[in-house]
Amino acid sequence: MASSALPAPSVVAVAVAVAFAMWPDLIQKAKGGGLDVVQTYVFWNGHEPSPGQYYFEGRYDLVRFIKLVKQAGLYVHLRIGPYVCAEWNFGGFPVWLKYVPGISFRTDNQPFKASVVLLEMQKFTTKIVDMMKSEGLFEWQGGPIILSQIENEFGPLEWDQGEPSKAYASWAANMAIALNTGVPWIMCKEDDAPDPIINTCNGFYCDWFSPNKPHKPTMWTEAWTAWYTGFGVPVPHRPVEDLAYGVAKFIQKGGSFVNYYMYHGGTNFGRTAGGPFVATSYDYDAPIDEYGLLREPKWGHLKELHRAIKLCEPALVAGDPIISSLGKAQKSSVFRSSTGACAAFLENKDKLSYARVSFSGMHYDLPPWSISILPDCKTTVFNTARVGSQISQMKMEWAGGLTWQSYNEEINSYSEEEAFTAVGLLEQINMTRDNTDYLWYTTYVDVAKNEQFLTSGKSPKLTVMSAGHALHVFVNGQLTGTVYGSVEDPKLTYTGSVKLWAGSNTISCLSIAVGLPNVGEHFETWNAGILGPVILYGLNEGRRDLTWQKWTYQVGLKGEAMSLHSLSGSSSVEWGEPVQKQPLTWYKKIYPTVPSFQAFFNAPDGDEPLALDMNSMGKGQIWINGQGIGRYWPGYKAPGTCGYCDYRGEYDETKCQTNCGDSSQRWYHVPRAWLNPTGNLLVIFEEMGGDPSEISMVKRTRGSVCADVSEWQPSMTNWRTKDYEKAKVHLQCDHGRKITEVKFASFGTPQGSCGSYSEGGCHAHKSYDIFWKNCINQEHCAVSVVPEVFGGDPCPGTMKRAVVEVMCG
Repeated sequence: MASSALPAPSVVAVAVAVAFAMWPDLIQKAKGGGLDVVQTYVFWNGHEPSPGQYYFEGRYDLVRFIKLVKQAGLYVHLRIGPYVCAEWNFGGFPVWLKYVPGISFRTDNQPFKASVVLLEMQKFTTKIVDMMKSEGLFEWQGGPIILSQIENEFGPLEWDQGEPSKAYASWAANMAIALNTGVPWIMCKEDDAPDPIINTCNGFYCDWFSPNKPHKPTMWTEAWTAWYTGFGVPVPHRPVEDLAYGVAKFIQKGGSFVNYYMYHGGTNFGRTAGGPFVATSYDYDAPIDEYGLLREPKWGHLKELHRAIKLCEPALVAGDPIISSLGKAQKSSVFRSSTGACAAFLENKDKLSYARVSFSGMHYDLPPWSISILPDCKTTVFNTARVGSQISQMKMEWAGGLTWQSYNEEINSYSEEEAFTAVGLLEQINMTRDNTDYLWYTTYVDVAKNEQFLTSGKSPKLTVMSAGHALHVFVNGQLTGTVYGSVEDPKLTYTGSVKLWAGSNTISCLSIAVGLPNVGEHFETWNAGILGPVILYGLNEGRRDLTWQKWTYQVGLKGEAMSLHSLSGSSSVEWGEPVQKQPLTWYKKIYPTVPSFQAFFNAPDGDEPLALDMNSMGKGQIWINGQGIGRYWPGYKAPGTCGYCDYRGEYDETKCQTNCGDSSQRWYHVPRAWLNPTGNLLVIFEEMGGDPSEISMVKRTRGSVCADVSEWQPSMTNWRTKDYEKAKVHLQCDHGRKITEVKFASFGTPQGSCGSYSEGGCHAHKSYDIFWKNCINQEHCAVSVVPEVFGGDPCPGTMKRAVVEVMCG
């Protein structure tokens, strides 16, 4: 079993979450980053949207994806689950599963394990395994699949719930083994995974982890590259120095398999984001960003880490390391093989201070919170804290403004056929079955002519308590107020003054879901929508409880029922001049130069990734040519103050953040594969009221490209012959662009960071000249980091760096 675990990192990609036209490029970039294995979830709710009705097309073409991975010469870890979490809607479970009589998720429960009608979980898992076998995709068939996963991060629930959960975990394991995949099965975060299931680790760090049996390989299935973005919270980032340190610590300890979560995060298109309140962007600060571009220096630095680890491989596979102390916070881990191979990892876990250590008769300088890798136990080829890879600052470049027409969503516009009335308040998901985010709750309030508030000027107050996630309250057709929950607490309470008149008054509440839960104990029991109480205060009688009077319900919006986001639906209504700051408004993009208001636009020139800048809008949804781009919510600002980020010390998701005081997500990815050269339809539904005139299409491109390379950083061109080349600065532009400007260059002791460099006390005055000569009008260039290239040594005896910032155009 240990032979199937690779002593090199792999990559995770929620591949079915991206436009499938991006797959080949993403896979090649993963391979270029030094990875061996692509890991993907299998989304039950995407593949079986209704019982027995399967879907494996488009973005859900699992076989096609795996065959592309094979064509690239990589392996696959297939995480079937079928519970996957993934901040995905309902954790990957289909919503119809919630309504199997007597259901209870992920426990010793017969409807879940063995329904009278269908063995639902077993049936789906078997479906996937049989499909893989029929296509010859397991390793023993010549395919790329070397590992499979059953269940996902179940250990914490099992710990809390005891024997029923243990029985379920055992059943799931035995069910998977009986499918005879011919490759090992794993359970992540499952300490008591029964043989032969391999238990594995997920987390920011896993050097503490050991499998539950000595014969099992030490595997890290999720090395978290950062954290997901939620609406209304700051955006997390993880410094690559710390991520590389965590991976090196795991390998140093004897780890055999590392998988990044995420290596490419992608986009939660449509209504696939879970949470609730998980953003449409699932970028995860990954080495390949949401748009499919390399995030530098994270991608490049990890590539060098992978190369260094693979150089150590002959010694790493020989056995456990010999660990020796090199100081109070320093140690060495040495691997030796019987054939003489030797590899060493020198660690300095001090969070503040550099350390000079003596190892094998030589001295080594170790930055704080770092590990140096010596594939021959002599030569440092990589240090986790010394980043020499190119740094790319990305920018969103304006690609065109948009002109709009609008259509107002009518309040209480439903017909008797579309609506129904019941006594009391009904739970939202039971009503919508998650076919829409929206549910209308409407009731009527009779006000007598002798009510004192009619003459006193003191308006009554309405209180509405909801299980979440967002709520608009209308009184007599006018928006009275909006309230919404948060990632931490989706529940909400609306309290506000209401303007009532004598006679009958209409109170309409639009309850809005923002993704179903994806994690937690028995999340199938969690509710959404208005559950009450709903109370009116300030009447002559004191308070009036509206909870148990008659309520009229309408599932979804009128615009949804008419399919206004589609070509046929959008042409079925009369669109008018655009309105601003009006809630519940549909907007359709029109071509700005055509007086007849033709509702189409052309794709921007070029091949750069595209996005919509929605910063002027509140909350809603976007469709391109009928495809759901996702929920947008720039109106929900992230609180707090984002401070300086230091890579040193333990990382958690709150340590390094951006967007404090700003939108959690401003730009929304539009896959070019979803656009036609001409005649594209863009439709937006705005819930809160925004200014569509400020929406624009943007291209994601590199702005400044920087590099910071020390003299000490030689790169090895041929390990077998010990052939080194001197340290070099490498610069590369994207999309055929060329270097047009050198904004800064210094060989010496420069200060600052990319975008704000300055000269230090030591500076070679010919620093600019060499970069202008070698790089201008070039797509890529390289400059050796040696004093003679820069006209001589500006400060002998001082360790120097070459720092440069260029522009691509």
